[in-house]
Amino acid sequence: MTLVRMAAENSSVTEFILSGLTNQPGLQIPLFFLFLGFYVVTVVGNLGLITLIGLNSHLHTPMYFFLFNLSFIDFCYSTVITPKMLMNFVLRKNVISYAGCMTQLFFFLFFVVSESFILSAMAYDRYAAICNPLVYTATMSPQVCFLLLLGVYVMGFAGAMAHTACMVRLTFCANNLVDHYMCDILPLLERSCTSTHVNELVVFVVVGIDIGVPTVTIFISYALILSSILRIHSTKGRSKAFSTCSSHIIAVSLFFGSGAFMYLKPSSLLPMNQGKVSSLFYTIVVPMLNPLIYSLRNKDVKIALKKTLSKKPFS
Repeated sequence: MTLVRMAAENSSVTEFILSGLTNQPGLQIPLFFLFLGFYVVTVVGNLGLITLIGLNSHLHTPMYFFLFNLSFIDFCYSTVITPKMLMNFVLRKNVISYAGCMTQLFFFLFFVVSESFILSAMAYDRYAAICNPLVYTATMSPQVCFLLLLGVYVMGFAGAMAHTACMVRLTFCANNLVDHYMCDILPLLERSCTSTHVNELVVFVVVGIDIGVPTVTIFISYALILSSILRIHSTKGRSKAFSTCSSHIIAVSLFFGSGAFMYLKPSSLLPMNQGKVSSLFYTIVVPMLNPLIYSLRNKDVKIALKKTLSKKPFS
């Protein structure tokens, strides 16, 4: 990235030291194995779901099209963060170059913003399926799905570029210790020697859009879904629909709630240790839970898994 290279040449800091999740030596190894386990589950769950959807033609529907991309996004942004965090538990000094830090920041933001918009696209898809089932095929045509997905990645790129471009214009102080396990916006702003007012304004505006627009979309979609569910006469049908919605809402609440808690409160009111815990939800926990919440409890996915496992090699 040319922008990152130019900023690196102008900055007095050539590398950053990531302080990690904790400075207590006795917790380093247990935490390493804990988060290694989380990462393995995340990789297996998301890549497994991608493979299942790709191999089974009956899953080639709008719902699973978005699930496919959700799993891809979860796998990518977890991979951008977790391996570097795991290194912090086993290395005495966890160093990341300036260019590496800005690259990690860009891709983390790209995927995390894309995640927020793909969740809203999925909510819209469920609204179309439950509230307007007779015109669902026309409403969620391949062209519409493609345009929605294009919008997801365009918003991800725009958000990541806005934050990264503002970050690389800053000059960083000789104290290059970043109080976090990754290169995130607020911890990096604390290391700046120059004014960060523009960056803070961009954080509130861009993050407000990236959280606000999907949140409103999801809220409206689920309000209409709830209204439709209440008109279902079958108790079993209502119970099944409520169960599906509650799982979705829990995952969405974790993702958007932790993101809003981290970015939309003034840094003076949010100690960085609390910020690290908040970050763990949307960088580690949510990508691991999404395959379970959105698909592994789904009957169609279970059938596809059994079919795939029962196929004999060379048959």
